[in-house]
Amino acid sequence: MTTVTRLYRVAGLDVSLTGTGIATRSGTTRVPTAGRRAASLTERDARLRHITDRVRDEVGHVDLVCIEGPVSYQQPGGSTWDRAGLWWRIVSSFIGREIPVAVIPPTCRALYATGSGGARKTHVLEAAQQRYGAILPTDDEADALILRAMGLDHLGQALATVPPKNRGGLTGCQWPTLPEVTR
Repeated sequence: MTTVTRLYRVAGLDVSLTGTGIATRSGTTRVPTAGRRAASLTERDARLRHITDRVRDEVGHVDLVCIEGPVSYQQPGGSTWDRAGLWWRIVSSFIGREIPVAVIPPTCRALYATGSGGARKTHVLEAAQQRYGAILPTDDEADALILRAMGLDHLGQALATVPPKNRGGLTGCQWPTLPEVTR
């Protein structure tokens, strides 16, 4: 009997308190939310739960989740704990469902998209639209698409041809071991 390898189901997540970007086989979307500095712990918890639930529902069951790694908080803002808590809630929700998670540093995402690890989000958006022919309304969705594309490329199923310099962004990521997928 011959086994036929199918396409991996990969999701890309750009986690944010104000607009989490999600990219799946179905396309891209964004989970927008707003908070208040004076929000109670109960309100903040409800916001994080809402975002996590929406992300989990949008992603569904996949073979791999590629999530942008946390940024350095050397100059923390008022939402440092909420951002970290949200990131961990989302990661934990997939680990708890035994879905492997890859952590991709922001500089690797930028390098893969543009050829420069220090590229601004607007340049990543432009590169994503140009390379993949996607109409992306926000940089959150562009980042998520790039993260998904990186996961597929890492698994040998690239969405498009990416220059060798850009593919350098695949190194420096935390890639989990995945079982081979077959029909």
